[in-house]
Parts: sequence; C-alpha cells; structure tokens
Amino acid sequence: MKRALVATGGGLLRLPQRVSSGRALALALTGALIDTDEAHAIGLVDLIAPVGRALDEALTLAESIAENGPLALRATKDILTRQRDWSEGEFWERQETLAAVAMASEDAREGSRAFTEKRPPRWQGR
Repeated sequence: MKRALVATGGGLLRLPQRVSSGRALALALTGALIDTDEAHAIGLVDLIAPVGRALDEALTLAESIAENGPLALRATKDILTRQRDWSEGEFWERQETLAAVAMASEDAREGSRAFTEKRPPRWQGR
C-alpha cells in the first residue's frame, strides 16, 4: 500500500484466515508494520524463537512432528488444509474418507500396542 502496490503473493488470501477480518483489512489497507509481539498476539505468528535460535526451534518442532505416525500426519494435514472450502456436512464426510487409511493401518495398530506396552511406537508407514 505504501508503494501503491497490491500484495499479490498470497498474503491477501492467507491473512484473513489467520487474523480477524477487521484486523486483516486494517493491516492490508494501511501497510502498517507490526512487531513480533503484536504478530504473535493476533495469531499471525505461532511461535517466537530467541534471536539466533529460529533454526534450532524449527528443528525441534520438526522432530516432535516426525515422532508421530506418518499416515495420520498426512491425513491430518490434508484435512486441515483442504477443509476451508467445505461445508460442515462435507467436512464430516471428507474427514472420514481421508482418515480411513490411517485409522485402518498397521501403524494405527502399532500405536495402540505401543501405548498399551508403554513403549515408543515403531512406525512403518503402512
């Protein structure tokens, strides 16, 4: 806005998905800069890393995600990213379809066994 340009890199699509519509409108129309704390407070930024530790924090998050069953991760990510355009009825139907592969997998059985046996699961991706 401050250079008479339009944010065409996807920000106008994603911004109102992250913050309130009024806040998105104000940020987009004013081109106002906000600091890290404000970005975090309004939900634009999920995590804040100490200076110089962003890569370490990202790797820690990635490791935490990677500990989980790969089929369940894939289904969950698909549901979260695709559901924006679904009606509530479509959500329940499509969620069931996307989750079914993970729920019927050997990994799901392994997860239950590992929980019962109080040990880390050994994922196979099947």
